[in-house]
Amino acid sequence: MADYDWVIRGGTIADGTGGELIEGDVAITGERIAAIGKGLGRGAEEIDARGRIVTPGFIDVHTHYDGQCIWAEELSPSSAHGVTTAVMGNCGVGFAPCRKSDHAMLINVMEGVEDIPGVVMTEGLDWDWETFPEYLDTVAAGKRDIDVAAYLPHSPLRVYAMGERGAAREVATDNDLAMMRQLTADAMRAGAIGFATSRLSIHKTASGDAIPTFDTDLAELEAIGRGMADAGAGTFQVVLDAFVGWDKEYPVIERMIAASGRPATFTLASGNEGPPRWRRVLEMLEATNAAGGVANAQVMPRPIGLIAGLELTVHPFVLCPSWSKIAHLPIPEQVAAMRDPALRAALLTEDFTLGHPFNELARNWRWLFPLDNPPDYAPPAHMSMAGQAEARGCTPQEVAYDRLLDTEGRGLFLAALGNYEKASLDSAHEMLRHPHCVPGLGDGGAHYGAICDASYSTYLLTQFVTGNGPLKLGLGEAVHMLGQKAARAVGLHDRGVLRVGGRADCNVIDLDRLSLHLPEVVRDLPAGGRRLHQRATGYEATMVAGEVIRRFDQSTGARPGRLVRGSAYSPAAGATV
Repeated sequence: MADYDWVIRGGTIADGTGGELIEGDVAITGERIAAIGKGLGRGAEEIDARGRIVTPGFIDVHTHYDGQCIWAEELSPSSAHGVTTAVMGNCGVGFAPCRKSDHAMLINVMEGVEDIPGVVMTEGLDWDWETFPEYLDTVAAGKRDIDVAAYLPHSPLRVYAMGERGAAREVATDNDLAMMRQLTADAMRAGAIGFATSRLSIHKTASGDAIPTFDTDLAELEAIGRGMADAGAGTFQVVLDAFVGWDKEYPVIERMIAASGRPATFTLASGNEGPPRWRRVLEMLEATNAAGGVANAQVMPRPIGLIAGLELTVHPFVLCPSWSKIAHLPIPEQVAAMRDPALRAALLTEDFTLGHPFNELARNWRWLFPLDNPPDYAPPAHMSMAGQAEARGCTPQEVAYDRLLDTEGRGLFLAALGNYEKASLDSAHEMLRHPHCVPGLGDGGAHYGAICDASYSTYLLTQFVTGNGPLKLGLGEAVHMLGQKAARAVGLHDRGVLRVGGRADCNVIDLDRLSLHLPEVVRDLPAGGRRLHQRATGYEATMVAGEVIRRFDQSTGARPGRLVRGSAYSPAAGATV
């Protein structure tokens, strides 16, 4: 008779704490780890982990699966890269609270900020909720492969409390503030893990307008913070507008910590050029924590970037006036048209028309690189469109155009927007190792046609642990970043570690074979919508709550994932309006 349900036998265990690696077995009974050690008893089922590493499930602290968790059971790409818990509702965008009359407005916000086609949301969401607690109940009732936790998003909250005035970015009245405070406290008690907002100027609606939360008066954020204080729970998440300067924006963190008494987390990146302003941010972050506050920054382990291509949202010619003549054609016909000398001459010389700010980024030639198989996210500067143009004695437009023709329109580009200071990952590596920084900004569930960064956990391991580059992380250190350190940053203290009695969320990884595939376009969204997906090789098993959800890089069909409610959750918390 078996002693345990599962035994992961003979692996190298990186337990997520950052401590020493050990060789041994991990035994699981039900949803919990029953024992860790050598020579454990027999499991009803066993996984041979000799020559493999065994890790806790990874925590992805910055996703947008708010819609995908409603219409899909697999939260990929995240679950394909060892992630067992995803935190959604980031950047203050989401779908609750929301009255029926405001559905279209929230779709417009999400389509613009997160590049989710409106038709996908229109068909994929049943809107079986109005309040945020009702939304959480809908999520809790669904089936999925991994766990999710949710922030209360600011844009829906503001519009719910203020109606059209909220969407128009009017200043909230005292009554508005009181309502937002109460709704925030109700959301925390219903299980929200915090409150999220965005102040970023390039976050626009699909109509091109500023989002409802842009440049919100700090008195409004403080009122919401007091709602978190009322509930005694929650983490404050914000995307600050670094474009106006960190000295101006970082005080938002201090004000919210003071008003709420709660931890804060925000996104941080280095610029590719100019002075290293991120070091000043780290100094401010250290001062906050030294003074008794709790704050951490989320750092992408590779360049923050867009993927551009003819089949995607953005490419180097998408806003050239002549492109509109062929934009509706299938890619083979677009390529045939592009071979016409007249159209070529037009597209190579035309300037962009006005459009979403992201489109402009696909023409920053010095930071636009080819993305091939295997994908290189840290390419040398001379491989940029500008670098190749200089070597060939032509324009960057010609280099990009010829690449599209040579690949029959299927070639992809990486637009490295940040975190690639001087064409190096030095700044990302330094920030990741900082005690108050965690890996994040994978954005899974969003930017379906432009970003596929939810694979960052695999990249962190292959680039900094097993890669040949000069920048290194120890295996235990890297797993700690992806596990316990990330979990604690958002108030999730029951995961990210392998320990007896703890959750049986874990990975068995063949580190020698671990690799990333080139991002690919799949069409599995509602209404036949397309999205970027990225696969990996080397995840021999991923378990959630003691069930194997993936085996040898393929889904098993198991759906043990559930909603993780925050610390103030009370089952008696109703769907308060």
